[in-house]
Amino acid sequence: MILYPIKTPLIRPGHDLVKILMSALTREKLDIEDGDVMVIAESVVATAQGRMQRLDQISPSSAARRMAEIYKMDPAVVEVVLQEADEIYGGMEKILLTVKDGWFTANAGVDVSNAPEDHVVLQPAHPFREAERIRRGIQKRTGKRIGTIIADSRTIPLKKGVIGVALATAGMEAVEDLRGKKDIFGRELRVTFRAIADDLASAAQLLMGEADEQVPMVLIKGAPIKLTEKSLQKMDLSPEECIYMSMLGIDDISPVV
Repeated sequence: MILYPIKTPLIRPGHDLVKILMSALTREKLDIEDGDVMVIAESVVATAQGRMQRLDQISPSSAARRMAEIYKMDPAVVEVVLQEADEIYGGMEKILLTVKDGWFTANAGVDVSNAPEDHVVLQPAHPFREAERIRRGIQKRTGKRIGTIIADSRTIPLKKGVIGVALATAGMEAVEDLRGKKDIFGRELRVTFRAIADDLASAAQLLMGEADEQVPMVLIKGAPIKLTEKSLQKMDLSPEECIYMSMLGIDDISPVV
């Protein structure tokens, strides 16, 4: 498996990501082939969609001011998080623990880094739809069937640092069901699913970086994927299916907002 980092100009609202991508591939003398995977950072997808918010246009509510004081955050940022989050479960200094689109995430995906001065970048709207739109745009220009991943960085409970995860996919099976297969000792696997899209997103994240690398796209060749025409694939779990939520006790965990 080979990964190619793709540098691009600074992405701005209204930019055509497929056009920018194809231009970058031509510049790098890279060709798209059947079975390739294109990983795209969620921040540039959101920026191209215009999913940015000016903080000086935000009027923080009393709830936002109260939480900002507790967690030492900008009240305007907290207000945006309150607007974006499905649920908020408390937090720590500079961070609110939220649920957004069925996933635990910090600050509902509201990103202060890699945003223009006095702005924040929100999560992309309809990420699965956008992953499919990009996939179809690439296929139209190249005639090749590929997978696309919109990638984000997230934390793992009790582990330092962030890793890449797949926020949305198109054109590929995101999760491989290994139940029923045998391990090296012949025992049958009963609960194992392999998060293929997350593995690839995390690999791409090494090249994308988290600072000023300006590598928002990574082309992956030779990845062990299965192509599919299914437009939407479930990657999240219900609270009852999640080992963390079930062990902690769903009924004992309630949002603070």
